[in-house]
Amino acid sequence: MERSIPQLESLARAALERSGTHADNARSVVQALIAAELDDLPSHGLSRVAYYADQAAVGKVDGQATPVLSQSRSVVGVDASTGFAYPAIEAGIPAAVSAARRQGIAALGIHRSHHFGVAGHHVEAMARQGVVALGFGNAPAAIAPWGGKRPLFGTDPIAFAAPRSTPDPLVIDLSVSRVARGKVMMAQRKGEAIPPDWALDREGQPTTDAGAAMAGSVRPMGDAKGAALALMVELLAAGLTGASFAYEASSLFDAEGGPPRLGQLFVLLDPGFFAGGDDFLRRVEAMLSTMAEEPGVRLPGERRLAARHGHDQTIDLDAAILADLEQRARSAPAD
Repeated sequence: MERSIPQLESLARAALERSGTHADNARSVVQALIAAELDDLPSHGLSRVAYYADQAAVGKVDGQATPVLSQSRSVVGVDASTGFAYPAIEAGIPAAVSAARRQGIAALGIHRSHHFGVAGHHVEAMARQGVVALGFGNAPAAIAPWGGKRPLFGTDPIAFAAPRSTPDPLVIDLSVSRVARGKVMMAQRKGEAIPPDWALDREGQPTTDAGAAMAGSVRPMGDAKGAALALMVELLAAGLTGASFAYEASSLFDAEGGPPRLGQLFVLLDPGFFAGGDDFLRRVEAMLSTMAEEPGVRLPGERRLAARHGHDQTIDLDAAILADLEQRARSAPAD
């Protein structure tokens, strides 16, 4: 069902605020979810409001939290204070970009955090300020070590962004799983089957049942290589920052248990400090134009940008999700 972006922003913010989320935090969260919808990534869009609101209502995520910044030379740390990741990352970006511009390289680590949504959006925001950015984030356990059955790693996204001569940076955003767990969750909500190569059940067997997949594990991309990348992300995003490892974190899809206390790590590079820095933008364009000359080649992010620029200020939202938003926006505020 189509609704205007302002209408959906208003509904989603009201739903979160009525669950006990501070207005500033609700703004940051909803801005990120709307951006996901505009990029045609509904698994990370407004369907998440229900989970976020339920968790805020019981304190699994602290909707009133204020991020706390610290800095030691080129390392910026943000304690999300068991609140939402979006405002914590927003709070850390200016200091991290400034540190990269001063010293050529900087790191931004977030701990005691929550779901950070579309990883590519965060590094894109950094690249728009002229730096090259890498992002890593962990998530609750969903991937078993290769050869094992028990999920120990999250789907753990990796993102990269580089500035271009054009307004939109180059963005590469991938999960170490074959598919984002949010897509399996969406299939479960709709009662739909999933492809047999997406996930494994509790016994480590391939399954097309989304419910069995949610109880089991999703398959890593590239099999053993993807599982190794998941381990790498856990050590970067959680090991370095002091956040919970995936197997220690509570679910992002229910209101049970304590805060997940997840972690995110970003590395920022100022091209001007490197040998190719003065020529960096030209070389980026040379590489991408050479790629585009090959028949059948599509640059990373092309479909996402086409979706973003093709919107007419409306979003076609699933009827059940819209009804839930409207109900939550009208409900009595949480105590």
